[in-house]
Amino acid sequence: MILATIARVLNAAVIVYIFLCAARVLMSWVPNVDSGRGGAILARVVDPYLNWFRRFKVLRSGAFDFSPIAALAILAVVNRLLITVAYAGSITFGLVLGVLVDACWSAVGFLISFFVICSAARMIAYAARWNSLHPLWMAIDTILNPVLFKINRLIYRGRIVNYLQSLITGFAVLLLLRMGGGVLFSLVIRSLERLPF
Repeated sequence: MILATIARVLNAAVIVYIFLCAARVLMSWVPNVDSGRGGAILARVVDPYLNWFRRFKVLRSGAFDFSPIAALAILAVVNRLLITVAYAGSITFGLVLGVLVDACWSAVGFLISFFVICSAARMIAYAARWNSLHPLWMAIDTILNPVLFKINRLIYRGRIVNYLQSLITGFAVLLLLRMGGGVLFSLVIRSLERLPF
């Protein structure tokens, strides 16, 4: 009972911290915003945590910084673990393992979903013959092309395919991977959480 109460209190604190981190990230997207004293306090509270993730180069790709997503994902894992402990009243190795696997799949699933959406948007833009030199499409191509290259190299074994076919193939593979992975990982996670130890 005491463990559940502590978990609920910690869960509330983690939720507040998630909102503070999200607010700080959103504020950083608006250039030249004068956030005043409140913004300075917010920065002192959350920047040490967010900056810790910025050290990892793997979380940055060109102009894109995915470190806030990783930082929020870790807080979400802690939140999920605390919620589970609060309602179960106990914690097991299987439960912790299930939450960790769920968190890993959530992060990977998010990225796959992001690439699915990018490839769908790019297919529509390409089929509609919208300006491919627009900065938005060029940014999406910069993100998407390395993934499409790897998928097409695997599927087509080095044969040259046109860009629309590459987009369609990438979209189909990514969508199947997202759906199949979702089913597989939900079964694995449920099995892990049922472990008695």
